[in-house]
Amino acid sequence: MNLNDLTIESTRTAVAERVMNPVALVEEFYKKIEADDPQVGAYLTLLKDRALAKAHDVQALADKGDALPPLAGVPIAIKDVMVMKGVRSTAGSKILDNFVSPYDCTAVKRLEDAGAIVLGKTNCDEFAMGSSNENSGYWPVKNPRDLTRVPGGSSGGSAAVVAANTAVAALGSDTGGSVRQPAAYCGVVGLVPTYGRVSRYGLIAFASSLDHIGPLTKTVKDAAILLKHIAGRDPLDSTSAEVPVPNYEQVIGEPVRGLKLGVPKEYFGEGLDPEVRAAVESAIQALAKDGAEIVEISLPHTEYAIPCYYIVATAEASANLARFDGVRYGYRAPGVKTLSEMYRVTRDKGFGAEVKRRIMLGTYALSAGYYDAYYLKAQQVRTLLTNDFVEAYKKVDAIVCPTAPTVAFKLGEKTDDPVAMYLNDIYTVTADLVGIPGISVPCGNNKEGLPIGLQILGKHFDESTVLRVAHAWEHSRPGG
Repeated sequence: MNLNDLTIESTRTAVAERVMNPVALVEEFYKKIEADDPQVGAYLTLLKDRALAKAHDVQALADKGDALPPLAGVPIAIKDVMVMKGVRSTAGSKILDNFVSPYDCTAVKRLEDAGAIVLGKTNCDEFAMGSSNENSGYWPVKNPRDLTRVPGGSSGGSAAVVAANTAVAALGSDTGGSVRQPAAYCGVVGLVPTYGRVSRYGLIAFASSLDHIGPLTKTVKDAAILLKHIAGRDPLDSTSAEVPVPNYEQVIGEPVRGLKLGVPKEYFGEGLDPEVRAAVESAIQALAKDGAEIVEISLPHTEYAIPCYYIVATAEASANLARFDGVRYGYRAPGVKTLSEMYRVTRDKGFGAEVKRRIMLGTYALSAGYYDAYYLKAQQVRTLLTNDFVEAYKKVDAIVCPTAPTVAFKLGEKTDDPVAMYLNDIYTVTADLVGIPGISVPCGNNKEGLPIGLQILGKHFDESTVLRVAHAWEHSRPGG
């Protein structure tokens, strides 16, 4: 079997029709992981015994001729910020090096209940804080398309396993672009749903008003399939929305003729690589040829998105990460004599440099005398950004733009310049601040053969249109 050609759709069909043995399939994936992953570094924890046991269960159902669950036998990977009962879950941090969760993340449980087989937990920037996957507490992930370059972050491990064909699909999390930007850098599909569409229960929190769980896949249809299974109200997450979940597979094939697609002028200005611009503009023209109406729009407060995001996100991170204190779980510094010393030394040794930087930024923004000037002001700017999109969506059905201003950069190129690193998220943070859905789909390569991503943003809870436009582009592009 050729693992490189497998999609969710083809795998579940082959297993259901009894032409593919799920046990043999899982064994083949572990052989490929053993051979290829040491160069990439995408997996932190492998679950071979657990995965083979699940595969045997699926095979037993097939042998009896029983109806199979909809994702039966599909091998997937999970970003290590989503907990699984009885499984080591680190969030890419040494402070949680030996933490084993007593409960399951809802999104993961829903995929397993649908028959998916989890091969392992993927590497990520520590506590999902980063744009390059170089902030992992363990080792950096390398881009399978070019091992000298970053895969993007923070879901770089999940994007890398899909690009390297060491899993059929994966789940990641997106707080400021952490699904879409790695998808663009690795040449795969990355979808972030509307805030509240997918339960965050069991997602180790970075910034609670910004965190989203989303799929990374080889095709748009696969993203639609995964979203259908993880979406929906969850009583364990008070922020999950009581909104009906469409059958995304049925709607994505509808033509884009008659749709109005907005092109924000602010996303095509200074800092955008000329080759990225050319590829994205070519994709927009292809959508126009398919019958979509292209409308120039303005999102006038875009320039404030990055500073707004890095105040809101760090403030929420400061509050969320206060729980990692060496008292209840995770790493505890040895040899300390007082409670305050235990807190201080545990957090100093357990957290990496980027996490400490963000905790300090967030604590400062929330401190007495600065709250109004920073955090409150950032929330007011967030409202202005939201209003920009509300006004835009009165004129258009979806927005098309670049996912990232450049292709994947070299490992180590931006580690000494946090501001340059933060600017990689310039086109993605707004969707998370506003809570709208978005997707990155491959949009060709630059002259060096590095992938470029086209981003499509939609109205709240209108993932159907986002997927529909992405699917149309996927099938109209050269080689699509």
